[in-house]
Amino acid sequence: MLLAEPQSTSADFHFHICQIPVRVTGWFWPAAGLFGWGSAQSLAGDDTRTLLVYLGVWVLVVFCSILVHELGHALAFAASGQSSRIVLYHFGGLAVPTGMPASTLRSPLRRLVVSAAGPVAQLCLAIAVIIIVMMLGYQVPCPGFLRLLPIVGISLEEVSLASQPVPSMLGRLMIYHLLFVNIAWAILNLLPIRPLDGGQIVLEGLRACGVSAADQIASLFGLLIAAIVAVWAYQRQEMYLMFLFGVLCVGCYQRLAASGFRG
Repeated sequence: MLLAEPQSTSADFHFHICQIPVRVTGWFWPAAGLFGWGSAQSLAGDDTRTLLVYLGVWVLVVFCSILVHELGHALAFAASGQSSRIVLYHFGGLAVPTGMPASTLRSPLRRLVVSAAGPVAQLCLAIAVIIIVMMLGYQVPCPGFLRLLPIVGISLEEVSLASQPVPSMLGRLMIYHLLFVNIAWAILNLLPIRPLDGGQIVLEGLRACGVSAADQIASLFGLLIAAIVAVWAYQRQEMYLMFLFGVLCVGCYQRLAASGFRG
């Protein structure tokens, strides 16, 4: 979950999944497209039509991936007896509790499970994609960082050498994006920075252990990690990540100041 829920507008798109209301704001689509513009342009070159097709594949993957992430949160809420709704917007997505608060969510461990459910849902989707591609006898066109993983990377390399490439360029591109978004973004969201899921997991874990200064410790830890990532992103000229983690850094600092922390 990331930042605050935006207000409803006439440009929003509404639908339901298993009785869970979903709202997609008008700004979600251009924000997703902007984020994938550079990659699509580098692949398409000067071919505008191909550029739009590749950009459409990217936006579709981002939409499905973030929806799966928030569905993970929403289903975890439902398992705790809490109703919720999903909002997809320019900074990602939110699973927003609705109705009366469920008594089970007073437990820090229950809230920890809800926070972890989103990234876990994305990682499960990525695993399902890999298994399906391998069962069909094709190579897994995975992002390079996957090959650095122990055991998994070696297995993917062996399968790739023994299999044929996915015949369609769009198919290879969609699989690549699905794996990148649902693994890299899930890992990024697990960084211990509030209000990212990793930060919430740390907070609820500290509360479950009875740490009285859980909020201050989680916010301080998040502040340091967000600052490091923002500087790293600046050095690599990743302006979106720099802005995002800069905002998260400010948010952690504000939580610390509001708690009366003086260092």
